[in-house]
Amino acid sequence: MMSIFHCLILSALLFTVGTIGVIVKKNVIAIFLCIELMLNGVNLSFVAFSKYLEQVNGQIFVFFVMVVAAAEAAVGLAIAITLYRNRKTLSVDDADIMKW
Repeated sequence: MMSIFHCLILSALLFTVGTIGVIVKKNVIAIFLCIELMLNGVNLSFVAFSKYLEQVNGQIFVFFVMVVAAAEAAVGLAIAITLYRNRKTLSVDDADIMKW
């Protein structure tokens, strides 16, 4: 049986890996995946606290976070496709200007 402590450790680990990935990675797709890791870490902590406190508020916040993640993925992938069509690369170093 996993306790809330184990869930919070896993949540912190997911969030840390995502944060390091966002800082280190240069590829747009990899950065999006790392942001998803960070959001899933937050979702795991919401669910853990919801289970521990026996309230559904945390689970409701998880749905909001999932909606934000879906919107982020849709907009981010559209930006990535536009960047690739115009620059032939997905590196964030080449996306330093908004108009070219």
